[in-house]
Amino acid sequence: MPLPFWKAKPLDRLTPAEWESLCDGCGRCCLLKLEDEDTGRIVNTNVVCRLLDLRTCRCRKYAERQRLVPDCVLLTPQNIDKLRWMPATCAYRLLAEGKDLPSWHPLVSGTRDTVHDAGVSVRAWAISERRAGPLEDHVIEVLGD
Repeated sequence: MPLPFWKAKPLDRLTPAEWESLCDGCGRCCLLKLEDEDTGRIVNTNVVCRLLDLRTCRCRKYAERQRLVPDCVLLTPQNIDKLRWMPATCAYRLLAEGKDLPSWHPLVSGTRDTVHDAGVSVRAWAISERRAGPLEDHVIEVLGD
């Protein structure tokens, strides 16, 4: 049996469809972050981008996200190892670090539900920035990061 594409190819050799399929749909990269001006430390909030659908944990306007949210970061094989704020469970980060995908990842499990069932997604606890108020009131620690 051949190796799955994420084990057989380096990130910079993936097709666009393969690259996109690595996203597990957790929504954790869409958590709004705050940076301490003095220390440079970045912390998460429980607030997600207004474009994230909290039911599906997918971007409602994925193709337009960078136009609609100018500070939305486009992940690439060239920048993923520099984005230390990406969740420790992120498939892009895991593969860039030479690690494998977890059993709950949809490419391994065969279903998008396992990321939610495993408690990795933001589905049950995040709120939209439309309802949040001051971000400083929403700072959290995310397990696994």
